[in-house]
Amino acid sequence: MEHANALDLLRSRGFVQDATDADEIRELLSSPTTFYVGFDPTAPSLHIGNLMGMMAMAWLQRCGHRALAVAGGGTGRIGDPSFRDDERELLDDDQIARNLEGIRAQLSRFLDLDDPARGALLDNYDWLGRFGYLEFLREVGKHFSVNQMIARESVRRRLTEREQGISYTEFSYALLQAYDFAHLHAAEGCMLQAGGSDQWGNIVAGIDLTRRMHGAQVHGLVWPLVERSDGRKFSKSTGEAVWLDAEQTSPYAFYQWFLNVPDADAGDFLRWFTFLPLERIIELEEEMAADPAGRAAQRALAEEITRIVHGDDGVAAALAATSVLFGPEPFRGLDDRTLADAFDSAPSVDLPRADLEAGIGILSLMASVGAARSNGEARRLIEGGGVSLNNERVSDPGLTVGPDDLASATTLVLRVGKKRYYLARFS
Repeated sequence: MEHANALDLLRSRGFVQDATDADEIRELLSSPTTFYVGFDPTAPSLHIGNLMGMMAMAWLQRCGHRALAVAGGGTGRIGDPSFRDDERELLDDDQIARNLEGIRAQLSRFLDLDDPARGALLDNYDWLGRFGYLEFLREVGKHFSVNQMIARESVRRRLTEREQGISYTEFSYALLQAYDFAHLHAAEGCMLQAGGSDQWGNIVAGIDLTRRMHGAQVHGLVWPLVERSDGRKFSKSTGEAVWLDAEQTSPYAFYQWFLNVPDADAGDFLRWFTFLPLERIIELEEEMAADPAGRAAQRALAEEITRIVHGDDGVAAALAATSVLFGPEPFRGLDDRTLADAFDSAPSVDLPRADLEAGIGILSLMASVGAARSNGEARRLIEGGGVSLNNERVSDPGLTVGPDDLASATTLVLRVGKKRYYLARFS
């Protein structure tokens, strides 16, 4: 292990932005300690914005501490208003249950959740769901000051910057999450909550409630919220999330996202999102500085995090797809999802499978996908050497395209010139 104390290890890899009392947390982590991190079950998959927490938990567990991953089945029915401009959509019970199944599978790539002595996935609906309204007000609500809650920046911003303000439902979220910490301390001996820096207010509220309800001193730690230096976000709320579920983001697209991070981010991302030793990371940074075009740091980053999330098979699939898509050979044997991710900005059309089975002329195909305005223009483009089908130059305007020409199960890729791509899908 790189450091004798888990707090020093986390700090050396950039996971510590703020903490309640570093000396006391270091002392706490000098022996096995139960800690927890919360996850929002509002989607069937976690995304790369969750990786910071997952990796921090993995490091703490590797240092001998007990990891509680708390899925907000209860709080997810409400929604955290922290630093959001809009109200969250409320999910039904069946959707939350499906989302929790996906979260467990993904967390298990990082954590041992099968041995209760080492870790567990808990659903806070199990304890929040038992409360009646009056009971919750008596046991929990009496400990909170509305003045302090309104003063929190995340709430204040919603009150002042939105015409409709904040609903009472979301306003109550802080009480629910605070009770999580108090409950987990009493039921599981939990002494530390960790999370992203946007959770600092919720964590402090939980620390205060635990003191008031149980007379115990517990602690909190937060890491920085991450975005790339080029401004690309790690959040699903932007609509550009990179998911950990291979059905939502293919291993190829996942690998490519990290392969293409700017040089300025590569070192930090290697510290945050891989288990590589610091010494090796420094070597990779030096290689990148000496030969930026070689992208040694980014290649190591992409391969390591893809292996953690998708396994060796995922890495192999990503590397194979990368080799095909960026190599000189024709596109063959790819999967539909990889092609969709690789050419996500390319125009695409859906055409009848029967047309492909019967054989479709290349000129007609080009007109159908919008690569040419007419058969005559398509012919001129081919005769000028500017058309490729699945990365293979088309020289015959009379070519008939059939099922054997597919790049994947359903898709053909046409290119006109160097950069104009078009997809034809047959189903």
